[in-house]
Amino acid sequence: MKILVVDDNPAILDSLSALLSAQGYFINTASHGLAASEKLQSSCYDLVIIDHLMPIMNGIQLTKHIRQHEVYADTPVIFMTTQGRKTVKHICDISLFSAIIDKPIDEQNLLKLINDLLSPNSRLQLL
Repeated sequence: MKILVVDDNPAILDSLSALLSAQGYFINTASHGLAASEKLQSSCYDLVIIDHLMPIMNGIQLTKHIRQHEVYADTPVIFMTTQGRKTVKHICDISLFSAIIDKPIDEQNLLKLINDLLSPNSRLQLL
């Protein structure tokens, strides 16, 4: 399974890459939405983890861009934010995301969420 992690903080990219690689996932990273968009065009991903506030193209803009492409219309997107779920609900349609998680990241919850989103049986139940 291939996961794209998008965050402008190198420490978060490194920690999530190490965590997810240790679980057997193939990880690719991008430091902003535009770089992620380019990677999404050149490769296919099973899941995308996106930070909210980033330079050049923020996480909401990137997710809207992703959802416009048929290939990624149903790809799970986990949205990471320091702003809180309530704030995100007020600024965009949260149905764009498969899940919203708060930063700092609870690694065990993230791993469970990824497992649920990538498991065919669980994914159908989440819809």
